[in-house]
Amino acid sequence: IGNDLLFLPAVSALVINDRDEILLHRSSDDGKWYTIGGAIDPGEEPAAACVREALEETGLVVRPERIVAVHTSPTINYPNGDKVIYVGIAFRCSIVGGELRVADDESLEVRFFPRNALPELRADQRQRVELAFENRPEAFFAPPA
Repeated sequence: IGNDLLFLPAVSALVINDRDEILLHRSSDDGKWYTIGGAIDPGEEPAAACVREALEETGLVVRPERIVAVHTSPTINYPNGDKVIYVGIAFRCSIVGGELRVADDESLEVRFFPRNALPELRADQRQRVELAFENRPEAFFAPPA
């Protein structure tokens, strides 16, 4: 389809450690900080995609604990000209194994941040991070207009 706009299913792994810090990665595409996550593969369950993405990007094995939010991203324009809007499910996750490291070529750095010292984040990413820290029992979604 060339570079036509795509809607893709995605997940975010909002990984909170035992010091109440959230894991972010600095993208090799633009050098900015983002939550951990990515597209759901065909036939893959969202929670399994969350675990896979966290392992692929950070070397950590995580356990999704609950859904934090269901959301759409703004239009993302990739360097190759692709345009995507992600329809995503954000999971709050705990760490159950692995070793923190840059585990793929999508990241320049992976690091935990306390709530009061977050790096600059895109507005939708910041909202998900704040919702993960609030740890409410219900999932956030944008109500219909």
